Amino acid sequence: MKTYQGKRQGYAVIVTVDGRCLNPRLDLWNHSPTGFEWGYGGSGPAQLALAILADHCRNDAQALDFHHRFKWEVIAALPHRQWAISTGEIQQVLQRLHAQESIQEAVA
Repeated sequence: MKTYQGKRQGYAVIVTVDGRCLNPRLDLWNHSPTGFEWGYGGSGPAQLALAILADHCRNDAQALDFHHRFKWEVIAALPHRQWAISTGEIQQVLQRLHAQESIQEAVA
């Protein structure tokens, strides 16, 4: 099980996965060339959501499909100074988002 962690050091934000720097995956989508952020719904949080999902899912298409919903569900609510989220927690959120998508498709 992986653990994703973020913390602030002065003006810098540092995000790691199991102690190594998380790849921002700017190759998939360049929301924020200046880096990650969290605690609100902007471009830095979108980049963080995409990077976490790309690493977690190992499926770029799925990461692209779900990263905005994941941003609002998880990243926007993270505490300001530091946080940690496990792969188990991420998987629970993704299952909930998949279920919501299925319900919306059934209704449409």
